Amino acid sequence: MSLFRRIFLLNAAGLTVATALLLGPVTVSTPILPGEVLVVVAGLVVLLVVDALVLRIGLAPLQRLGRAMATADLLHPGARAPVTGPAEVAGLITTYNTMLDRLETERATSSARALSAQECERRRISQELHDEVGQTLTAVLLQLKRVADQVPGELREEVRQAQEATRGGLDEIRRIARRLRPGVLEELGLHSALRSLAAEFTTHGLSVRHHLDGDLPPLTEETELVVYRVAQEGLTNTARHAGADRAELRLRRVVGVDGGDGGGVELLVRDNGKGPGRLREGAGISGMRERALLIGAALSVGAGPGVGTDVRLRISAKTGAAKTGAAKTGAPNTGVPPQLRAATAFEGDR
Repeated sequence: MSLFRRIFLLNAAGLTVATALLLGPVTVSTPILPGEVLVVVAGLVVLLVVDALVLRIGLAPLQRLGRAMATADLLHPGARAPVTGPAEVAGLITTYNTMLDRLETERATSSARALSAQECERRRISQELHDEVGQTLTAVLLQLKRVADQVPGELREEVRQAQEATRGGLDEIRRIARRLRPGVLEELGLHSALRSLAAEFTTHGLSVRHHLDGDLPPLTEETELVVYRVAQEGLTNTARHAGADRAELRLRRVVGVDGGDGGGVELLVRDNGKGPGRLREGAGISGMRERALLIGAALSVGAGPGVGTDVRLRISAKTGAAKTGAAKTGAPNTGVPPQLRAATAFEGDR
């Protein structure tokens, strides 16, 4: 029964009973007798209590819907308001849940497009840094070497300092290019890429240890790229914000409940810093969550055991494992999520 009909019939029944009583055995005399006042007031109180109770029960689903709408977060998908209550309220909740499904799908698609464009732009910038800036600095370094052999002795020290500065800039350009485009991931695989990443961050007072299982199930190329980017962002946050001197990078197989391989793979980035606290999630963590959603993985960021922060990426075997046929093709890692490959190809043709 609809909420309107419930309230209307209840009020109509109460007023009808009150009218019948007043026209029938219960009458109001002049002057008003105490018994009549008691009967009328008691009837009014009962009517108000029943009316408030029905309204409370009928509007409870709307209150639950309001709380669900206030706490909805597209980066934490799957939460839906329970469909209960009268017909109008149930229809409203169903419409809201359908809208949330559509918004999550649209966000996943737009995030996939944005991340795909980001990876393509990273590749382009990395290539230009390597081909243009890197070659220019290399030419400058060779020119300075020729000049160093011809300048007077009192100027050789200054030329040598210029050589060191140029060499340092060239090394920095190469390091940035490697971070923008993980070539080692494409050429040597995920384990080598994570080892290289741990070695890269083991500088400036931060020691990064890595523990990588060798018997991982085969992962898709997109999954490997997401694992690498989450590890990279996690270590970047540790180096910049955690105030830690030790970090740990783990990649392991997660055993399923039945003892099989149904658990998938888990990436853990742990540090001994000051912990996450109550700070709001920044762009880095939001980016990690969006990447995790693209492959159907679960990302959690919380306090570690004792002190520090734990960043966990849990990839189920069903969503992250590569198909046997696809794993044997040896296709290059394009960095484009699967739901965008058709769209990207279409845009290229157009």
